[in-house]
Amino acid sequence: MRNREEIKRKPDWLKIKLNTNESYIGLKKMMRQKSLHTVCEEAKCPNIHECWAVRRTATFMILGDICTRACRFCAVKTGVPTELDWQEPERVADSVQLMNLKHVVVTAVARDDLNDGGAAVFAETIRAIRRKNPFTTIEVLPSDMGGMRENIEIIMEAKPDILNHNIETVRRLTPRVRSKATYERSLELLKRAKELQPNIPTKSSIMIGVGETTEEIIEAMDDLRAQDVDILTIGQYLQPSKKHLYVEKYYSPEEFAELREVALEKGFSHCEAGPLVRSSYHADEQVGAASREKQRLGDIAKDEKEAN
Repeated sequence: MRNREEIKRKPDWLKIKLNTNESYIGLKKMMRQKSLHTVCEEAKCPNIHECWAVRRTATFMILGDICTRACRFCAVKTGVPTELDWQEPERVADSVQLMNLKHVVVTAVARDDLNDGGAAVFAETIRAIRRKNPFTTIEVLPSDMGGMRENIEIIMEAKPDILNHNIETVRRLTPRVRSKATYERSLELLKRAKELQPNIPTKSSIMIGVGETTEEIIEAMDDLRAQDVDILTIGQYLQPSKKHLYVEKYYSPEEFAELREVALEKGFSHCEAGPLVRSSYHADEQVGAASREKQRLGDIAKDEKEAN
């Protein structure tokens, strides 16, 4: 294994192009005026300039900006959360309308202090966006909701267009990487979501570079496909601060391309893989890919039925 000083030197393919044009500045100003939070800022996403300045997309983070967990990879601050803001769903919906978004991603901090894990606010945010933006597709990215089955039921009843929940890492490393979460609980949530709404695509994400093996990455793919997960994203872990997990390896673009091919061979309808890929990266394209794959499979089933 390479020494820490060598690991600290990021390869050329991780260089980020900054872009603070009018779109970026305007979007940031609107977020502050609406008292909204984005995971783009809170989690120090490397793609914020591309998404805000070029694609004009953002991932809203509801339920406040203080997480009840302290995952060792995440830059979102932890502590005791504030009270729920029931006006937040309407403000998110208004912002989606102002931005004229075709696709919106809504995530949240973990709220283990709430019995429903924040499911009711998630559901109301989906409904508010639907009312004001009927042609916008909605992707939600909740925590494991404390493992309570009824909590994911509340969210799925509101019928998002995509249910996204990240396993984040491989089975062996989950206890070290994720605070309070378990690998099996995340798989169970994805399984339950598909059981409740079979026609709604499910999605998950893995960040690599924290000490996993290629065999473990492939095992994680198999575990996700066993829950009928449709979409997978794979990205490079980047250390947010010295207090967080070290980077054990920087994967090359070629290695990411190989992993993407493996994922597609295993049956994922879409896989986004690359050094700077994050769970919401190009999410607007993923919903279209999932819809096309669902249509393709439907056509195949129809043809088989007619042939018989």
